[in-house]
Amino acid sequence: MGSSSSSYAPKTIYLDVDGKVQKVIFSRHCSPCDIKELLCSSSNLPRNTAIMMVDPEGAMVSIDPTMPTNSPNSLYKVIPLSTGQLGEKEDMFQNVLSQVAEQFSRAFRINELKTEVTNRLAMLEKRVELEGLKVVEIEKCKNDLKKLRDEMMSRAGGRVNCPCKYNFSDDGKKLIPRRDVPSYPKYTLSQETIEALKKPTFDVWHWEHNEMLSCLEYMYHDLGLVKEFNMNPITLKRWLLGIQENYRNNPFHNFRHCFCVSQMMYGMIHLCNLQEKLTLTDLGVLMTAAVCHDLDHPGYNNTYQINARTELAVRYNDISPLENHHCAVAFQILSLPECNIFANVEPEAFKQIRQAIITLILATDMARHGEILDSFKHKVDNFDFTNEEHVTCLKMVLIKCCDISNEVRPTEVAEPWVDCLLEEYFMQSDREKSEGLPVAPFMDRDKVTKPTAQIGFIKFVLIPMFETVMKLFPQIEEIMVQPLRDSRDHYEELKQIDDAMTEAQKKKTENMSLGGKKK
Repeated sequence: MGSSSSSYAPKTIYLDVDGKVQKVIFSRHCSPCDIKELLCSSSNLPRNTAIMMVDPEGAMVSIDPTMPTNSPNSLYKVIPLSTGQLGEKEDMFQNVLSQVAEQFSRAFRINELKTEVTNRLAMLEKRVELEGLKVVEIEKCKNDLKKLRDEMMSRAGGRVNCPCKYNFSDDGKKLIPRRDVPSYPKYTLSQETIEALKKPTFDVWHWEHNEMLSCLEYMYHDLGLVKEFNMNPITLKRWLLGIQENYRNNPFHNFRHCFCVSQMMYGMIHLCNLQEKLTLTDLGVLMTAAVCHDLDHPGYNNTYQINARTELAVRYNDISPLENHHCAVAFQILSLPECNIFANVEPEAFKQIRQAIITLILATDMARHGEILDSFKHKVDNFDFTNEEHVTCLKMVLIKCCDISNEVRPTEVAEPWVDCLLEEYFMQSDREKSEGLPVAPFMDRDKVTKPTAQIGFIKFVLIPMFETVMKLFPQIEEIMVQPLRDSRDHYEELKQIDDAMTEAQKKKTENMSLGGKKK
């Protein structure tokens, strides 16, 4: 059941057409192309005419469903563009830049010039985005203007509207806002892929990053989240690119893991019919938390962070340092206007969405596993979907299931993840040994094997949690719980083989030793 906020009133703007007031009404779900055709028709222009729209002051107005409304006393005007105008505009940009630079170099009245240059900058940047973001000269103009603004701000001793550049990691990696239109190719998903995306059997190893981005984009559209939150589709693309760029190339905790968790969440939403039981806001929180849950993971877990007294452990007082960091990075990305998929959500609603996402990402700390599962066990037999506390607990368990769900997948998909995880574990234990820190036995390359790593985890963590969820959603038994039982049996058989080989090798060594003594 979705919320009623997905229903919007039509939008009205007023035009000056040959001195007469023309009223134009359109749906907020219209595409920019539809709106342009409507404006051409209302202005007595051929439907395919290239146009721009300006307000009474001559500033350009973006032609899209989010454009500001006006009144009959403040009319917009539609102006057809000739083919030569782009070149003229680029010349105009360069002229304005030269004038501003000349004024700046001639007089150091920074405070007096700041407002004027900032206003011109905003107008020029808007025009740049509208007129063609891939033109080299225009990009150069933008970069020059940005340098001018940064210089002004540094000399004035302050920062105005400066996008936050958050230092995510020890290697100095910074989030750089993307103002260009994302260039990853648009993939048309086949019906076979669309159906496969809804199932845990989906093979995540056959997809490139661009394809995974397109799949995530499809999920947001398919679940109705783009309409529900009135997302700008280009902003959704930029946000997904920003997410991908802020996952590191770790053996395990990387962007492919992010996609795995998100695809499993999408699959559970369909398998458990959550669209009928939760609101669209709940689904948006579940998907967004899954996408963001391991942002900028450094490849070393909380135990290492705390024992090594890293910057993250100090910053978050040893309380879920990594999960707190993932949350912080997620909302640093969302704080950038060009990446804010919730820009059109009311402030109070966004506050609740933010808190819900934080709650879910913090729930992925395995140190809290017992606490969260016990809480859910006490609710599951009398679960109430109208009880906010019950629903929050369910969402925490769902993201936990998805985060550690690899063994639900077919063996050929799941087993490579074990190798990736062990590689990351061994990197950490090697570092802990070199730094004189405690080493967990399950991470020590000299003590752990794939069977020993998996059997206990499947038997005592995965199966009990998924079987508890199965009480609420019996339909997951065949497609999720049974594969876990099969995986447990598979690794127990491997362990028996390993044990037998170890015993045989031990006897062989003993026999060789005895033979040597007899001689």
